[in-house]
Amino acid sequence: MSKGKNYRFTPLWMAISVVIGILIGSFYANHFSGNRLSIINTSGNKLNNLLHIIDDQYVDTVNINDLVEKAMPQILSELDPHSVYITAREGEIANDDLRGSFSGIGIEFTIRQDTIRVQNVISNGPAERAGLLAGDKIVEVDDSVFVGKKVTNEEAMHRLKGPKDTKVKLGILRYGEKKIQHITVTRGEIPTKSVTASYMLDDESGYIKIRNFGENTYPELLIALAKLSQKGFSNLVIDLRSNTGGYLESAVQIANEFLSKGQLIVYTEGRRYPRQEYRADGRGSYQQIPLVILVDEISASASEILAGAIQDNDRGTIVGRRSFGKGLVQKPMEFTDHSMIRLTIARYYTPSGRCIQKPYADGEDYEGDWLQRYQHGEFFSQDSIKHTGPAYHTSNGRTVYGGGGITPDIFIPEDTVGMTSYYKEASMTGLILQFAYNYTDENRAKLSSFSDVWDMEKYLKGQNTVEKFVVFADKNGLKRRNLMIQKSHKLLERFVNSRIIYNILNDQAWTEYLNHDDPAIIETLRLFRDGEAFPRVEKKQEGPSGKVAMVFDSRSRMMPKNSIAHA
Repeated sequence: MSKGKNYRFTPLWMAISVVIGILIGSFYANHFSGNRLSIINTSGNKLNNLLHIIDDQYVDTVNINDLVEKAMPQILSELDPHSVYITAREGEIANDDLRGSFSGIGIEFTIRQDTIRVQNVISNGPAERAGLLAGDKIVEVDDSVFVGKKVTNEEAMHRLKGPKDTKVKLGILRYGEKKIQHITVTRGEIPTKSVTASYMLDDESGYIKIRNFGENTYPELLIALAKLSQKGFSNLVIDLRSNTGGYLESAVQIANEFLSKGQLIVYTEGRRYPRQEYRADGRGSYQQIPLVILVDEISASASEILAGAIQDNDRGTIVGRRSFGKGLVQKPMEFTDHSMIRLTIARYYTPSGRCIQKPYADGEDYEGDWLQRYQHGEFFSQDSIKHTGPAYHTSNGRTVYGGGGITPDIFIPEDTVGMTSYYKEASMTGLILQFAYNYTDENRAKLSSFSDVWDMEKYLKGQNTVEKFVVFADKNGLKRRNLMIQKSHKLLERFVNSRIIYNILNDQAWTEYLNHDDPAIIETLRLFRDGEAFPRVEKKQEGPSGKVAMVFDSRSRMMPKNSIAHA
């Protein structure tokens, strides 16, 4: 075929096709169907022609499909940080947490020394019914040895998950035994929880921890609220710390429970997507309850939608540190091979009109922004927060800012008391997690006798777990530093014991343990006790011009400083 013939045909492409996947035009021949995406086969554009020329004339044989797979993420990365290409396998893993369930064997595992180690077994799940126990090591999958460098979280989940009612044969090593046992597990539907903790902080204050916003988050929240109602709660704190978001619809449903009829929750708008508003319908059952929302630098997306709706409507108080700053809306579009793109189609705006998306232009270290905040001192001082966007105003006239996350009404600095380089290395290298797992495994019989978190905490305090960790760490490359260990003793004990509690009990016990001396929880209880959970106009006074000015209680004051997978 001559080069001239390659360029004879020049039909125009739709602009949207250029944006969302021009490179794959030769490989998908179907039209759009709902959220399933394919591109019409054509040779009428420069990039498509380039692929033909490479395939036809390049010196070596080239796998064009692989070339396209590698090129697509690069194209989308030129748009914004959240427009991404996801392979079929990655898409399945990414969606499991948000779907509310997945098909697998029902374990929580971690990988230590290139081996799958069962951390927890889901109660009444397929693995438990087959006889798998926490602490077991999975060394074979379907009669094939599965240890070594090939054991990654992704590969482990790929092998252990599968269609419902299919079987997987596991070879396991049990603690204290040398012979491999073989167990066949029939896969089933495994629920994934968004609400990971729900309990009473005191006689009046209920607490709910939301891990992400998935398909079942709203009904899970209603169940949690119903249980708290039985215990007589009259105040509520919703913990969104470390919640990276999820479905916008779930955040809207939850906000609706707390807002009055007609109040704006959020609106979205994009170049090809006209403004769409989400308003409260007035049917929420908790429109008057004192409310506090906890956020931190990891809280993002749907978390920020909920926090922004509560803040801008002056419905409750936001406590913590400035949130991540994601104000872009993605639409998932799937290809025929089940890979997909998530394309940014709009921005979302809080009720005051602010978009809280942080900058992502050329030269901005988007992913490293949290580190820059840390180095700038923002985690430790409210005065160090840089507002990059314009000022807006809440329903009561309080000033809030766009362009970089939700700034809390009450700032809680990161606790640095007892922080040393020894503690940082112990936590960041994973040595604490490794020790906690080993200690749990070696003492599982005794630890399993505890069902109450505080009974276990009392027991662990008497076991001198910090000294045992220090000995373990010294053998594994972290040299003993007695003065630093003494200074960091409380932090080390808290981290080590919390992981042991998590390994034996569950998310809720772990959360309760960490919350009992948490400065954000302590401040939240003070707000409830002093009747300050509702931001309000405090008084009127005459301004310099003689006009009446409003003085608002912004509640923005400084508080005193004080990797798991499922299959």
